[in-house]
Amino acid sequence: MPSRAALSAVTQAEAVTASVSPERVEDGKRIITLATMGFAAVVLIQLAFDLGIISWGFENWRPIAYAYVLWGIALGFGLVRMRGAAGHRSLFVLPAVLFTVAMVIFPTFFGLYIAFTDWNLSSFEGRRFSGLKNLYDLFNDAYYWNALGNMVFYVAAVLVQYAMAFGLALLLNADIKARKFFRVAFLLPFMLSPVAVSWMIGKSLMEYRFGPVSRLARELGWDNPAFFTSPWIAKFSIALMDAWVWIPFIMIMLLAGLQALPKELSEAAKVDGANKWQSFWQITFPIMLPVSVTAVVLRIIFQLKLADIVINVTSGGPGGATDTVSSFIFREYRDRSNVGYGTMLAEFYLVIIIIFVTLLLNFVSRWMRKIN
Repeated sequence: MPSRAALSAVTQAEAVTASVSPERVEDGKRIITLATMGFAAVVLIQLAFDLGIISWGFENWRPIAYAYVLWGIALGFGLVRMRGAAGHRSLFVLPAVLFTVAMVIFPTFFGLYIAFTDWNLSSFEGRRFSGLKNLYDLFNDAYYWNALGNMVFYVAAVLVQYAMAFGLALLLNADIKARKFFRVAFLLPFMLSPVAVSWMIGKSLMEYRFGPVSRLARELGWDNPAFFTSPWIAKFSIALMDAWVWIPFIMIMLLAGLQALPKELSEAAKVDGANKWQSFWQITFPIMLPVSVTAVVLRIIFQLKLADIVINVTSGGPGGATDTVSSFIFREYRDRSNVGYGTMLAEFYLVIIIIFVTLLLNFVSRWMRKIN
């Protein structure tokens, strides 16, 4: 049942709306309708011109942006005319909605349109509709499916990162000396850009000839300490650098959860005779599950975008062993200038991510309900 305050707010809103004269409501509807028809006409003219249906149109999409801004202004003015004070309140939300449509929804659908075109920047022919050709090429692209397979390895590595982060969080939550110093020190990698990390570690410390890590490996008996020439060693090296950057992110979330735990629980476990291991598995870990799940899910989402370290250190090599989907799409744009096919790869990957994250969240939700 709704509360009295909610019912009162609804009643007031209805009263304000009812106080608007029918003439103003009709004016508002007329303004929104005319503005929408004008904006739609400009968009249809540009689409027909780009598709070659008509021979006249705009040289670029800048007039569409201007028409969109004018349509947004007319929409706000029409809402104020139609709804009065309620229309004024909607003006606080309208800019955010229009910005989201312009920067998220429109690029997604426009990218979907580009994905079905043959558009290579090195060609003089420009953009041409190619139907399902890019999709057919995608299903027959062994390198793309290899990159998807590599993503399974990188996503699975998140569980190892979580275990290490949990151990560090427990250590930093304990009463140890110089605890504040270690908290800052362990957070330093997360403060660095992955590009900086790839050059600092991958290109310097792990360099084959003069890198300190390679020299140490030779001293320990590794005759050929090449971290990025063997497929599996290169893949583990990339995962190690990625973990060095992102473990502090998981650690700080888990540390915040540990500090919020009531100390009475651990003290009661000690009184009952439980050792530290039993106290962790029976009390700490179950209570920390919501925080753990949130940290792991967020980390998986970030991991699906892994590209910086791979691009700078290995460029996907050797032989695509370290490639990620994002790094492969990047090279498709940079090296081959194939905008149409690269966009198809990105849109297909977006669909996979949406399906995977949706299934993951549903699984986590059911699992949490079963545990609780």
